[in-house]
Amino acid sequence: MASKPQSLDDVRALLLKRASELGLEPGSEDEVLERLLDLEVKTPEPTGEECRRYYERNTARFSSGDLAEASHILFAITPRVPPGALRARAAEVHAIATKDPSRFADLAAQYSNCPSAAQGGSLGQIGRGDTVPEFEAALFGDARLGVLPDLVATRHGFHVVHVARRIAGRTVPFEGARATIEAYLRERSTERAIAQYLQILAEGASPLVQ
Repeated sequence: MASKPQSLDDVRALLLKRASELGLEPGSEDEVLERLLDLEVKTPEPTGEECRRYYERNTARFSSGDLAEASHILFAITPRVPPGALRARAAEVHAIATKDPSRFADLAAQYSNCPSAAQGGSLGQIGRGDTVPEFEAALFGDARLGVLPDLVATRHGFHVVHVARRIAGRTVPFEGARATIEAYLRERSTERAIAQYLQILAEGASPLVQ
């Protein structure tokens, strides 16, 4: 029994030999090989049942992440301001914002060292992985809304954080994921069919693969 082709050159030579046997019309080698594979390698389309089964076994791959709609007031760490004094000032503003959350945007505009101050401190919707781990932990650590009860300390400084809402991650329904699944299963099936075809060619048997 012939061995399986060991290199790309071996594979190419094997395919070109088969194309020559079939008398395929001349063209570039790549064009000839493409016509050969189209002619002799038949890849079945994934069925709805196969797609559904893959979806049910890999549901986690089709889930969107958690989101939080948040604003902050950043007291940025700088060489000129002692961290203790900076934290104390952040705590003062935190107390004001906690007592009257309606003032949050104005406080951000007045005190925040972040460009978001121009938008009242708004950071928009933030997903997991979009920000530094310590800030992310504060956003997604519990379900509370409004001004978070503690200052959030990060490598950037001290943050007064307001969470307007959280959107829990959701699973994309099967119909929404079906096209992606079909493409993936078709590609995987094609790879298997080509590998089988090459093995048959190497063994000198009838090469047509259904």
